[in-house]
Amino acid sequence: MPLEPGFLFSESLLQLAIPELLSQTGTTGRQFAHLLIRAHQETNQNRFPDIERAAESIGNKLFPMSLENVFDVAKNLGLEIRWFDKPPANDLGEDVPIKSLVRSFYDAPNRVYLNRALEKAPARLKFDLANQVAHKVLHDGDGARIPQISGGRSSTRPVDDGSQNVDARDILYAWRDFECSYFAAALLAPKTPFRQFLARNSYAINAGDKVDLTTTLVMRRMPSVSPYPHWHYFDAYPPGSFRAVYRGNGIPLPWGNMSMISDPCQHWAVFRMLHSRSNKPSSQISVLPAGDDKRLYCCQSIRSRDAAGNRHVLCAGVDLSPALESQGFDPSATIDMIESSCNANGGSGPIPAEARKQLDSIGRILNIGWVADGAQREATIICPRSSACPRDKHCLGKRPRAIKPQIDEIRESVLSG
Repeated sequence: MPLEPGFLFSESLLQLAIPELLSQTGTTGRQFAHLLIRAHQETNQNRFPDIERAAESIGNKLFPMSLENVFDVAKNLGLEIRWFDKPPANDLGEDVPIKSLVRSFYDAPNRVYLNRALEKAPARLKFDLANQVAHKVLHDGDGARIPQISGGRSSTRPVDDGSQNVDARDILYAWRDFECSYFAAALLAPKTPFRQFLARNSYAINAGDKVDLTTTLVMRRMPSVSPYPHWHYFDAYPPGSFRAVYRGNGIPLPWGNMSMISDPCQHWAVFRMLHSRSNKPSSQISVLPAGDDKRLYCCQSIRSRDAAGNRHVLCAGVDLSPALESQGFDPSATIDMIESSCNANGGSGPIPAEARKQLDSIGRILNIGWVADGAQREATIICPRSSACPRDKHCLGKRPRAIKPQIDEIRESVLSG
């Protein structure tokens, strides 16, 4: 997006306009911060070597790291562990009923409070403790961060603060939350040994079950350690919102992460899994037309429950076009083959033998097992909005008629007269 004329996008004007924009649209400072952080992640391909080195200096690249190992790290840093008992509660601030669980929080200068509910899930307990260790290492345990929460909203302000203005703490705390989360993942899954682990397990998103790592951590860590940079991941909650998004491959969003859109495409794997009863991973090859461009994606999705007990879907995926091109295949021709089969079968169809052979080869080269698995299933055509369905047979039954703005009609009638 070209920011022209340039003087309207000066730093001084943006500092005046952005808070007003956020206030008028009901966008919180934390939501805005997440958009900025996501753009920063995607620009850097989710790779932050300084944080990696800080984590490796503490964990010495130990993998797998046991729960006892993490407690030893905390002890060596002088952290004092306290426990508390608080069950999940309904978050009354959410539009859709959802349970909220405070998992852990930091109290300066050196106390970490952990919810005993985490004792039943060692993988989650490891991550939360590692997350608080990160705050001690990166920020000297100054306590300026929000509690770790599953399900409901996080708050950066006292409950009696009725201000709707953006607070600088919203931005700072959101960034610190990201930093600590990234550090924790790098501590528990150091880059080189974790990359080797993923290769041995063909990048299965539930491979963390073998070493007490959460599926969320494994999924978010993949883009940071994989030699292939074209990844995306989604963490989706019903009825249709994202709690976490990463789009290092530029894939469009079928939903927003601040508000639910009215016409999401129903054929995305992440959407289908929300209505599935299976708890097993599922793979899908998808064709996504966007204007004159067409992309080919493969993803693996799985249903899960967060620490508060809420159902959600985790999804990791890759853009296959760069891999096809690097191996001498014509991505456009391959995508056209698959798209034609899908359209001939109502929008989803079997992958032609030639294209399937190419995808099998790509899956072996990338060492991502679910690419070959997806190639054995039907591919499907997806899009960002169902009202703009690109299928030959529109998925809503008929293609909505484009309504031309009245002012354009007046202008054209004058010019034609």
